[in-house]
Amino acid sequence: MSAADEPARSYPRQPVVGVGVVVWLGERVLLVQRAKPPRQGQWSLPGGGLRLGESLRDAARRELREEAGLEVELGEIVASLDLIEHDAEGRVRYHYVLIDFVAEAKAEALCPGDDAADARWFEPAALAALALWEETRKVIALAGQRRTAGAVALEAAPQPGLDPA
Repeated sequence: MSAADEPARSYPRQPVVGVGVVVWLGERVLLVQRAKPPRQGQWSLPGGGLRLGESLRDAARRELREEAGLEVELGEIVASLDLIEHDAEGRVRYHYVLIDFVAEAKAEALCPGDDAADARWFEPAALAALALWEETRKVIALAGQRRTAGAVALEAAPQPGLDPA
């Protein structure tokens, strides 16, 4: 898809649908350092915009390949939330509807792509020192709780009604 075909991300006419993924490798979680706005330079969950004709699950897998060079066992949706930022005049500069999945990594090696300045595995205790968006902290905590409770369905057992692609 060319840049001309992508919906406007800043000052959009309508919300942009995005996906994110809480990826675990043992007890460590994957974060990427954003190379582009919004939240450029900040650590975040890997993810990005949904493309026309692409399922949420396919978008999650694609974003992980693009941002971290990683293949995963994709699990269920753990959260949906809004990212809405206004400019100084009160106009909506960014409006994303975010759908976050949980996943288990198949390998440790990471290879950040052009959307990510860096990609690293973090111990949960190290997250407190990072300037994370508060919603990112909440989603990671929720995914961790559901994972610990054994309530996360991975690809071998997709949820009814979700695209099993």
